[in-house]
Amino acid sequence: MLESTARSADGGTILVSTVGSGPGVVVLHGGGIAARDYHRLAAALAERCTVHLYDRRGRPGSPPLDGTETVATDVADLAAVLEHTGARQVFGHSGGGFVALRAGLALPLERIAVYDPGLSVDGRPSFAFLEAFEEAVSRGQHARAMTVMARAVHPQDPGAKLPYAAAELLTRAFLRTPIGRRFVELLPTVPPEVRRIAEHDGPASDYTGITAEVLLAAGSRSSTYFAENCAALAAAIPGGRAVVLPGCSHNAANIARPSFVRPFADFLGAPVSATAG
Repeated sequence: MLESTARSADGGTILVSTVGSGPGVVVLHGGGIAARDYHRLAAALAERCTVHLYDRRGRPGSPPLDGTETVATDVADLAAVLEHTGARQVFGHSGGGFVALRAGLALPLERIAVYDPGLSVDGRPSFAFLEAFEEAVSRGQHARAMTVMARAVHPQDPGAKLPYAAAELLTRAFLRTPIGRRFVELLPTVPPEVRRIAEHDGPASDYTGITAEVLLAAGSRSSTYFAENCAALAAAIPGGRAVVLPGCSHNAANIARPSFVRPFADFLGAPVSATAG
């Protein structure tokens, strides 16, 4: 990948990694992970698009967190990367999908593709877990924090159906893996990102002002609220379309199998309609 540096509105540096050729698309990663976790997706999309990866705040390739971050900060950082790369399309996964959709209300984007977007529509999903999660993170209780969040956000997963003590034991085992250790390193970035999503709960009509073409995708094996929210937004956004991807779970964007990548490559690689943007 080719690396370059964008400059944020407040003077910070944002490392941008680029691969491929064709229409430009900026990838917005999910919560608790980073741009490095999307290299498979970038390589697959690179056959049709020029793909740009960057870290959201609090990761090694972006400015550190100082506690003042807002949705406007997220959107401004994305705007800096878009200006730096010349891209007019974004792909957002989970919490990155929330940023992508908020950006669609403020930036002149041509296309937005999201997968399992982490947003709240009419109180769906519940964020009743948030205070307990925030407290556990602040106390350094990593296994408790991750167990509390996972059981609330992914209630369909097998671990969510176990007694809490058994679920936390499984989480502790996960934390000893390389992926688990990386997640712990980034865990402090998660509470403020989740809180911003919770604070922007509202009706699907909040997103009616998006003028870009929007592909709202959810996995058939993901929590059902992802598909429900995608359908609601597709009905509210003039250029919105909702799809459910068979056999895909929440981390399908990181695995990036061909069947997952294909609908996004087709959408982001197609000619842009005259009314987009």
